[in-house]
Amino acid sequence: MLVERTGSHRLLVGALLAVAALRLLTIGLYTLADTTEARYAEVARKMVELNNWITPWYDYGVPFWAKPPLSTWLTAGSFMVLGVNEFAARLPHFLMACLVAWLVWDWLRQRSMREAFLAVIMLAASLLFFVSAGAVMTDMALALGTTMALRGFWLGMWGAPAQRTLESTLAFVGLGVGLLAKGPVALVLTLLPLAGWALLTRNVGQAWRRLPWYRGSLLTVALALPWYVLADQATPGFLQYFLVGEHWQRFVTPGWAGDRYGNAHQFARGTVWAFMLAAALPWTVLVPLLRVGRRVADAADGTLLPRQLALYLLAWALAPCLFFTLARNIIWTYVLPALPAAAIASAIWLHADLRRPLIDRWVTGAALAAALVVSAVLLQREWSGTWNTGREMVLAYEQQHRRDVPLVFVGRRPYSVSFYSSGRAAMVKDWAQLQAARRPVFAAVAAEQLERAPALGHQLQGWVLIGIYGRYALLYGPSEARADPS
Repeated sequence: MLVERTGSHRLLVGALLAVAALRLLTIGLYTLADTTEARYAEVARKMVELNNWITPWYDYGVPFWAKPPLSTWLTAGSFMVLGVNEFAARLPHFLMACLVAWLVWDWLRQRSMREAFLAVIMLAASLLFFVSAGAVMTDMALALGTTMALRGFWLGMWGAPAQRTLESTLAFVGLGVGLLAKGPVALVLTLLPLAGWALLTRNVGQAWRRLPWYRGSLLTVALALPWYVLADQATPGFLQYFLVGEHWQRFVTPGWAGDRYGNAHQFARGTVWAFMLAAALPWTVLVPLLRVGRRVADAADGTLLPRQLALYLLAWALAPCLFFTLARNIIWTYVLPALPAAAIASAIWLHADLRRPLIDRWVTGAALAAALVVSAVLLQREWSGTWNTGREMVLAYEQQHRRDVPLVFVGRRPYSVSFYSSGRAAMVKDWAQLQAARRPVFAAVAAEQLERAPALGHQLQGWVLIGIYGRYALLYGPSEARADPS
């Protein structure tokens, strides 16, 4: 470890603990919103209910083929321990974020403790990482796998002799984690930057000789392949949909209509670069500003970013952007695996600046401000009731104390309705189908549909409006079978 020129790191450590505590303490304070969080939480809830740990289920009798199950396993396990609630749903993703941060810190502390703390606080307070650390989705599990792999590959080649075997093993375990988190895209986001760096720096031979490719590949296969085989045996057709549809057509076919579980996100080609700039806020603004008046340390003291490592981190950070540049069906979380590399490179660059007290104050202030602003926005949406969720509507139904009368959603049923009703909410296509049942029900519908009531004509006659709850309305009827809902 290099000798530090600065004194205590209490400012950086205190800010890091404050950012982490703020994220942890708020993850149970707001609802699981549609579509992403509620969908993955409901898939995990069904995994516990059905006690099926091979096939995630999108709905009863409908397998969820969109993603491998690692994040679902973790959320389901959390439900089993802590109960089915928002905190339990998000906690595993926070813990995975902590593991990613530890991998970064443990790597950089071998160079400099200050670099390590700078990198971790910049990573933790990055907009996308901070949000993802308390969000129910698959991306943090993928970022954990790619960080394990790319850290392991580097230290497996250039780390201390005593650690190379362990680190190279970590790399191939990381590939297995990535395959179970999100699929073959984990191999691309890991092997693409490694290969690019090796070719650019003429280190192909070193990478081949120093890393146990045969033994390591067998380890990766042993970790990931059994689930893929069992999943396709349990629900034939999974591999065809997952490998061809989700990993080819989703990215090359604009407006891909084959998505079984949602709507394709269509953006202009190259939008992923804008996503990267937004994901790394506030550092995409602050780091360029800190170039003004920069005073660089002497290269001989080892604080400058070595060229080989700089190119490796650059390839790592740019891999998601390059891979998804031509894709149009993307979301901003696709750049999450790039953020650890960007944080490491930025931390080493900032550490070389001799204005260290100034740098520490700016980084600390920006991190705390970013974390506070994002947390305030999340909580304000909860207090103002602007989340896209059916939770309040489900709670209103339960307050009717009529479990003998079913809750039926008219039209497409939101994932949050399924989650908060514990899968009890039924669904019909339209009002005509509901009327044909000739039985009393509580009907839930998007509130905006009530504005089109004249167009529905007689179909809404005989229904009593219980109330508007967020984006949804709860009604009782029809009149032919009506009993007093009170």
